[in-house]
Amino acid sequence: MVQVDIIWSYAFGASFAAAAARQLGKQESPFVSKYFMFTLLFLSLLFVPSGVYLLWEHTQWETMQVAISKDDIPSWLTTLFVLTNVTQGIVGYFISYKFARAKNYFAAHVNWIIAWIIFWFILVCGWDCTGYQRFLYDMSVNNGELWAPGKHMGLSFFYSSNVWWSLVLMALFFAPMLIYGYVQFIREGMENDPSIPQEAIPSPIKIQIIVFGIQWVVSLACAILVSILVMQLYTLTVSYIAAYIIGIFSFSIVAYFLLFKREKILHKLLKTLYGND
Repeated sequence: MVQVDIIWSYAFGASFAAAAARQLGKQESPFVSKYFMFTLLFLSLLFVPSGVYLLWEHTQWETMQVAISKDDIPSWLTTLFVLTNVTQGIVGYFISYKFARAKNYFAAHVNWIIAWIIFWFILVCGWDCTGYQRFLYDMSVNNGELWAPGKHMGLSFFYSSNVWWSLVLMALFFAPMLIYGYVQFIREGMENDPSIPQEAIPSPIKIQIIVFGIQWVVSLACAILVSILVMQLYTLTVSYIAAYIIGIFSFSIVAYFLLFKREKILHKLLKTLYGND
């Protein structure tokens, strides 16, 4: 979706740099490496084309039900959409690279995790507590009927929606490059560090379980929890601004002490991907 692809692009760039954190920590230039080239190829060959296809074929869904047809989207916005799908990935990559150079591998990984939580939060909550409703509605299988607040397809979206099957097909193209990048970069960095014992290097399966588990389960769960909090606060305050500020701030404090603080759950889990700090 247009509103989240900027964040998603950032998350992908940050995750590739984090996966190669040990290697990038030795590189003086963030952009002269095979890891940056890999990131650019992923963004330009897969991520950008998928976004353009969805914007063209499923305009209403891709704009979170804001635009009705392609005619509602100005050419400058489409150009900006394509541009940011690459530039934000570079920004995410660069920030994780800076953490890697400082030997703060944990922060390099936290960078992409936070981006994933924001990505899911926009999809679940949106800007008016209807994000999930906008996501779970495909007008192409509803006789062209436009979305309205309160309207969504529920779980049927995941088996009867044209949009959903388009996403599944795209995932088949995304998966090989994502798996290769995460597994190869992480193992390469750890294998080339003599201070890391061979038995401490995670298997390809373990890397995938940790990375994709955090992206698609942990981050989504966090987004759902903060979304519920914001929605309840909106019911009490009848103010989106107050609900979002209080909800996000409160959740961030709790999440830090329970998940993100060193020696807590995520720190112990992520150390598996880069060895000792």
